[in-house]
Amino acid sequence: MILTAVIFFVILTILVCIHELGHFAMARIIGVKVEEFGFGLPPRIFGKMFGKTLYSLNLLPIGGFVRLAGEDAEEDVGVKQKKIVSKKYFFNRSKKERVAILLAGVSMNLILALGITTALLTSGVSEPSGKVRVQNIQPKSPADTIGLRENDIIAKIQTNSEIVTVHVPKDVISTVKKNAGSSVDLFILRNGKELSLTVVPRVAPPPGEGPLGVAITDLEIHSYPIHLALIKSVEINAGRVRDMVLSIGSTIARVITLRSPEADIAGPIGIAKVTGEAMKFGWKAVLEFMSILSLNLAVLNALPIPALDGGRVLFVLFEKILGKRIRPAFERSTHQIGMIVLLALVALVSIGDIVRLFKSG
Repeated sequence: MILTAVIFFVILTILVCIHELGHFAMARIIGVKVEEFGFGLPPRIFGKMFGKTLYSLNLLPIGGFVRLAGEDAEEDVGVKQKKIVSKKYFFNRSKKERVAILLAGVSMNLILALGITTALLTSGVSEPSGKVRVQNIQPKSPADTIGLRENDIIAKIQTNSEIVTVHVPKDVISTVKKNAGSSVDLFILRNGKELSLTVVPRVAPPPGEGPLGVAITDLEIHSYPIHLALIKSVEINAGRVRDMVLSIGSTIARVITLRSPEADIAGPIGIAKVTGEAMKFGWKAVLEFMSILSLNLAVLNALPIPALDGGRVLFVLFEKILGKRIRPAFERSTHQIGMIVLLALVALVSIGDIVRLFKSG
């Protein structure tokens, strides 16, 4: 549990740092002063000045923020009275520059997700091969008796009524189960040669062994060269973004129509639990989960919801449409309300996570 918590907070810290680093770097590149780089959400525990930026550690470890000079034109009475036109203030930058700063965090999370997926693809990932291979054989099982070996590829199965071409493990499982107690012929490939083995699947096999007594898989380790890994990474993450958007849209629609969501929504506690599950499968599984979390963070922050990056971009778009800036006090209040609502949702979801933990326990 302690290791899971540590890994979870390390992942969360990296994702938040990368996101806020995007805002920070883009603001510095454009020339906007960064007043504070905060880890977590206020209240502040402590802070230290480096250069002209305050770096702070805050009490709530569920996010982070970058506070820009002039992000709210009315927060500084001197700025309002003197009508300062310095380009170091966020509100004095063009709409394109403000949008670039606001979306830089989302962009960094997308880049991180693509980078992790690309690295995993180059190092080797398990993918369906279209061939079913024998992984393990139980001693004294029907498969062991007929001389089936590990790494044999089951190509076809002939029964009294049909010939089944095998592409996925389900083809083998369903066929032998349906013909338990009857003789079937397995056509296998071994070292490039085709062999035929006759076997009678068991009707009542020992628990966990199955009619043949074998473990099979259609997965193979496949490593991609870097240029193909980049293309494959874009395809994989584009599909994940599509699924996330559809899932969020479905959840919102069900909530609006007063229906319960189709699936449980996980908060920080639920995500920590999944982190622990991923750890059981090794560091690659943890990295893949981190990639998915980074992508999810990008998608959520891009939503046009007050307090999120997408919500702030929405106000810039309103400014473009209306030809004038929305009153800063109204925008600030809207984002504050949005933050309160989001924190309340996080609290409710966390309560649901705790309830599920107790039920599963």
